[in-house]
Amino acid sequence: MASSSNPDADGTSYVMRDKTDATLVGKHCQYEYCNQLDFLPFLCQSCGKTYCLDHRTESGHKCSNPGAWAQRKRQAELAKPSIGQGKTLRDRVSQKPCASPDCKTVVGTSLTPGVHCDTCNRDYCLKHRLREDHDCKNLVPIGARPSPQIDAVAQKTKTTLDKLRAWGSAKRQQAERALPKPKPSSTAARLAATAKLRKTAKGRKDISEDKRIYLYVEAEAETAKAKLPKGEFFFSKDWVVGRLLDDAAQQLQVQNMNNKSSDERDKLRVFHVEGGRLLEFNEKIGSSLQSGNTVILLRGVGPPPNLMEP
Repeated sequence: MASSSNPDADGTSYVMRDKTDATLVGKHCQYEYCNQLDFLPFLCQSCGKTYCLDHRTESGHKCSNPGAWAQRKRQAELAKPSIGQGKTLRDRVSQKPCASPDCKTVVGTSLTPGVHCDTCNRDYCLKHRLREDHDCKNLVPIGARPSPQIDAVAQKTKTTLDKLRAWGSAKRQQAERALPKPKPSSTAARLAATAKLRKTAKGRKDISEDKRIYLYVEAEAETAKAKLPKGEFFFSKDWVVGRLLDDAAQQLQVQNMNNKSSDERDKLRVFHVEGGRLLEFNEKIGSSLQSGNTVILLRGVGPPPNLMEP
């Protein structure tokens, strides 16, 4: 006798017999007073007999084993593991806050019993009882001593942060030699200055008007080994900063050794005055700069060293 592939997963006591069986040519309803030939018969999951559409329910055919399907389904549900399985429910925990730092729930009460985690040796509310919910893998168990490996990682992290602070301080001092500072001005003054810049800026003629971004470009004395050269240029918004640097260095006749030397002391970098930072070579100009901004070519100011070196 055929049956469904997974009868207990269905929501009714009856299921349609296997419709993929090529030999299926219909079955007679097994209800005593019917015996109708049904080409899409139903199988009762309680008594195992076949019935037509009208007599498919347990009450419709006066099932000889009513409720058997429902009982099997209940037993299958009870056999499934519960969400909190493996956790110890501690009804006698003294009242205290949940061990999760951001949780203010008090555990150990009659309404909120504490759930003890045997791994980190802490008590949590029902919301944070699972290991992934309270970041168990990164906690040192209460009563346990930190392993030498954890101590080494903490020390290395501290050394890295110290290096980062020292490098940042040194680079900030170097960048401060980048002369001009953005001067506060009214919106009208900025618009007027940008309009004037559009008329005087030079650049490649193959860059279309809608793609142009107009900038003041300078090279500090240490970079150029001469008096501060400066110019007004336009570049393509689609260019990256590295291409802007190459073009600006050529326009200002500044020696560019970025592709010839691996020593950072010889390399040029682009400093954005309004943004107060060094730009990465792969940044898109249109995303980092605006017309009317000032950029400065600096030599030997970045990037940071490998801070994870011992």
